[in-house]
This record gives sequence, C-alpha cells and structure tokens, in this order.
Amino acid sequence: MSLRKPTLFVVLMSPFEQLRQQMDDVLGDGGILKEVVQPGEGPPVPQNASVLIHYSGFLEYSDRPFETTTHLKYPQMMKLGRDLTLAGLELGLLTMKKGEFSRFLFQPQYAYGDMGCPPFIPSSATVLYEVHILDFLDSGQADDFIAMVPEEQNTAPLSTLLEVVNTVRSFGNRFFKQSRYENAKDRYKQGMTLLGNREAQSDDEKEKINQALLPLYLNLSLTELRLDNPHKALKYANKALEIDFNNTKALFRCGQAYLELHEYESAQDCLITAQAKKPFDSDINDLLRRVATCYKESLDKQKDLYSKMFRHLRSK
Repeated sequence: MSLRKPTLFVVLMSPFEQLRQQMDDVLGDGGILKEVVQPGEGPPVPQNASVLIHYSGFLEYSDRPFETTTHLKYPQMMKLGRDLTLAGLELGLLTMKKGEFSRFLFQPQYAYGDMGCPPFIPSSATVLYEVHILDFLDSGQADDFIAMVPEEQNTAPLSTLLEVVNTVRSFGNRFFKQSRYENAKDRYKQGMTLLGNREAQSDDEKEKINQALLPLYLNLSLTELRLDNPHKALKYANKALEIDFNNTKALFRCGQAYLELHEYESAQDCLITAQAKKPFDSDINDLLRRVATCYKESLDKQKDLYSKMFRHLRSK
C-alpha cells in the first residue's frame, strides 16, 4: 500500500484582491472600499463643498495612472456635485478629512460602468484611486446666498452674510497663493459687492460690515500691487485707512504703492507713521531704507540734470 502526498493548491490573489483584505467597506455593498494611508484632521468634507485634491487613478496590473493631478503644482479646486464625474470619488471624498491620504477601490457601478471609457478604461473595470485632500471650503452656503437677488440677501441674517464673505475671501486667498491674481481680485471684489449691497440697520451692523470690508481692501491693495497697478493699490489702501486710520498694513501698502509711483516723500510719510506704531517691524524698516535710497538717487539725478542745464546756459 502506497501513501500519496497531499496536493497543495496555492491560490495567488490579484493585486486588487490583496488590497481588499485591508480595506473598509464605505457603503456596506462592497462598491467602495477604502484604506486610510495617512489620517487627516478636523471634520469630514461636507456636502456641496469645494475641494482641493491630488488624485491618481489606476487599473489593475498597471503601475502608471490613467489619470493624475500630481504633476500640477496647483490643482484646480473642484465643486462637489458639479465638477466630479466619478460617483465613487465624490462619495469617497465625503468620508475624508483635511490632510488625509487614502486609497479607494471602486466597483464599476461607482466608476466607469459597464461601458468603461475607451480606450483607457475597459468595460466593467474596477479602478483604484489614490486621493490626497489638501484643503476644502464649505461653499454650499455661499453658493446658495450668491444665487439670491440683492433683496433676498438683505433679508438674511447679517451673520450669514459675514460667513459667506469669509468663504469668498478664502477662495480669493487660495487663488492669491497660487499666483492667480486676476481670479483672486474677482473673489475679493465679489465679497466687497456683497457687503456693499447690504443695507445696514444700525450703527453696530455698519461697524461689522466695515470690519469685514477691511481685509478685503487690504487684500485687493496687495493684489493690485502684484498686478502692477499701483494707482488701484493706493485706492484700496486708502479705503482701508478710511475704516481704520491706524492700520499699519494699510499704511505699508500705501508706502509700497507710492514707491512704485516714484512719489518718495509720500511713501516716506506713510511708512514713518507705520514705523511709529510698529518700530521693530522688519518689513516696514526695510521698505523705509529702500525708499530713502531711491529718494536720494532721484535727488542726485535731478541735481546732476540741473547742473548740466546751468553749464549749458553758461556756455552760451
């Protein structure tokens, strides 16, 4: 009698099958599986938010993504419910927090369906997405408010208007950081318009509106400087000073604008006033030295020009 050795069957799992072993079921139907690689912090992404993300999509057995944003220094901010065409990606984002990096496996019904997306995505394909959420803004409230006519906006609580303006300004700040200055200017001016349309019901409301306008004027002034528009930069800095005549940022912006306009005495006056309030501010002191140097060079050129004119007159 001979004894047979048992036959061993080795079942090799595919890459996606291996991933599934360590992923959580987001919806309970197996259609969206998630693995958190790097946790985020704060609240999850709300409905109708605008998100700033890097993402890459992969097919199984492929090391190269069929689409990616990782080559972009500044990815486009996308509005949920409008800019994302992949249902699974939108649902997955609602489970994420700021700073989080996660992997998702999307079954065809949450990805590209039975048809796929020829020639890149085959039919009935399960896809892997790696997603890093850089930032998001809860823009749903702002979108709804901006869609109202001014009469409706005036009936909303002032607190709602101020929240909306803060969101709009945050969009502007995001564009500014990306050096998209025209886009930033449009957002700041949008916030300014929303506040300008408000009919203040009391001195307290007027004060709150002015305090919301102040950072918009300061941001607009700096943006116009970046766009080489010193006259406009000066206009917005002066508007800021009308609200707060002691504001050192506004005085500094005036100094910057006057310097660009070669009005050195005016630049000095603004900066000396700012320096008196913040004597150890390095930006103010550095700009003052620069203005003084430019002013001296300008005076020297004028002196040289007049000297040449007088010599020419004497020679006649």
